Amino acid sequence: MTNRQPTLSEVAKLAGVSVGTVSRVINNAPHVSRKARDVVERAIEEFGYVPNVAARSLASQRSGAVVLAISSDDPALFANLFFAQVISGVNAVIEESDLELMLVLAASERGRSRLSKILQSRAAAGVMLLALRENDPLTKIAEGSGVPVVHGGRSLDVDPPWYVDADNRGGARQAVEYLISAGRTRFATITGPQDMHAGVARYLGYREAMALAGLSDQRVVHSDFTEDGGRAAMAHLLAEHPDLDAVMVASDIMAAGALVLLKERGIDVPEQVAVVSASTTSSPPSTPSPRSPPSASRSRRSAAR
Repeated sequence: MTNRQPTLSEVAKLAGVSVGTVSRVINNAPHVSRKARDVVERAIEEFGYVPNVAARSLASQRSGAVVLAISSDDPALFANLFFAQVISGVNAVIEESDLELMLVLAASERGRSRLSKILQSRAAAGVMLLALRENDPLTKIAEGSGVPVVHGGRSLDVDPPWYVDADNRGGARQAVEYLISAGRTRFATITGPQDMHAGVARYLGYREAMALAGLSDQRVVHSDFTEDGGRAAMAHLLAEHPDLDAVMVASDIMAAGALVLLKERGIDVPEQVAVVSASTTSSPPSTPSPRSPPSASRSRRSAAR
């Protein structure tokens, strides 16, 4: 006989539902069928499962910490204005409650182990996941913890019950259409990582716009959402396609690197080469800003279910 507390995964297995469904039942979330709720409640009673009280504190605003877990340990992360704006925005909302903000960089095995321990403790009231890649271990760690989970951006391999995201595909398409309307025809693109939803979606938006305009979409360099990556990709494009007159870059920080390279080569922007970014953060003050179409420069956020 053991006194071990049953896990959320064990409750889900007995009920024949997903871990996410069990979590939503425990937290009295909407969009759970009566049938699913009944089987989960029976499984909880059979196991004698006692939910972590921290899992309910996000809604009740009792004390605890909201964990912001980022699947990266790159020092350059803190120079990326996107993450700075997300952290600032999350903190602004949390300040209105009794919750605290806890930042965890969880790209390494040690970081993921630390995250798992935090989420299983009473300190964790909820978790928001950022910068997830395909088959990212953080998804399983978070969903199995029993605390409320929100994804900051979608993943390629999961359909999370709760997420906040921009219209990456539509924004990229509008960005390219803006340059097409300005008469540009010799396009290239610098994409983000193709194991991240944002990188894939922005690339698809670029290809859609090119197909609709009957233009070639073959001038492509895949990069990594860093300034150095944008600079290196721009150098490669110029070497392979010296006649290009427009470049869509998947993020502002990569566009900053591309603009530095173009300036060093004495190429006038936008007269010789127009550069547009598919994201919406501000460029560093010392870097000339890439052009952005008025509509594409405002990302549209949506929350699923």
